[in-house]
Amino acid sequence: MESFSITDMGRTRDSNQDSVFCEENAVGVFPNLFLVADGMGGHNAGDLASKIGIEAFVENIRNCERRTPVGGMEDALRAANEAILNKSYEDPAFRGMGTTLVGMVVLEDTACVINIGDSRLYRIRDGIEQITVDHSLVEEMVLSGELQKDQMRTHPNKNIITRALGTTPYPKPDFFDVDIREKDVFLLCSDGLSNMLDDKEIEKIIDNEDRSLSEIGQDLIDAANEAGGKDNISAVLVRI
Repeated sequence: MESFSITDMGRTRDSNQDSVFCEENAVGVFPNLFLVADGMGGHNAGDLASKIGIEAFVENIRNCERRTPVGGMEDALRAANEAILNKSYEDPAFRGMGTTLVGMVVLEDTACVINIGDSRLYRIRDGIEQITVDHSLVEEMVLSGELQKDQMRTHPNKNIITRALGTTPYPKPDFFDVDIREKDVFLLCSDGLSNMLDDKEIEKIIDNEDRSLSEIGQDLIDAANEAGGKDNISAVLVRI
């Protein structure tokens, strides 16, 4: 397994509210850990929310006594949520801040995935497949039949999310078990990438096993910026 992470401010924002974590070696009892968080709540608050969320999640995993990935990640998510809420209570300037989070642990023959918000995880294998389901208004519109999937990226309400860390005492993440095979590539990304590039464009950049993940990651950032770079852009790539 190999991995690579990259984050970029984009072309229109004056700060980067995304945070990433990429470790292919052991983190506590976990054999590896990969995370992307996209903060919200204003210039400083969004930066802080994603940073606190990632740090609290990782720290909890480092001290985790649970052996099951789902239980461990669920505990870590609650700890991250509590850390963000506590910080928001300390200063009125941070009220309402929050962050998305998508995470993955690769085991022997499966990957365990957690997500809350609209940061995504894709698997590229003979095509591209979005594993996570966005917690967003436009996703709900797609599921209800009001909107077509290919209209999500351009809808005016595409940035309204329905779940996030730091917005409620009881966060509700989704969990996915995903089978893995040799040469699979997984992409964890913020919506600064998925809103700028459609799935086929992402697949075309990633689906080349002769290129390094660092080259692929930089190409994803460059393509998103060339498409407008309207938000911060983050990607974590994992190749089996």
